[in-house]
Amino acid sequence: MVIKPSAAIRQNYNEIANLCRETKEPVYLTKNGEGDLVVMDVESFARREKMLKLREELLSVEEDRAIGRKGVSPDELEKYLESILAEGDNGAI
Repeated sequence: MVIKPSAAIRQNYNEIANLCRETKEPVYLTKNGEGDLVVMDVESFARREKMLKLREELLSVEEDRAIGRKGVSPDELEKYLESILAEGDNGAI
């Protein structure tokens, strides 16, 4: 975990930006010794957002499974997708 004073972002933007890109970790900025902001590079942010979305979807699926909702098997899904592709090949789509 990297912690810097908030003044560092004003005085050393390029250094902070490079640190974010190189470490792929957020940089925590403090103001008067207290946590104030978190800065991270765009790629790391996008990866984190995707991971959070995936976790949310997995949790939803697990909740459905726990209450007994029936989903589809991988084989059923494959057959369904193949039928859609076959319709597309026949000009139906």
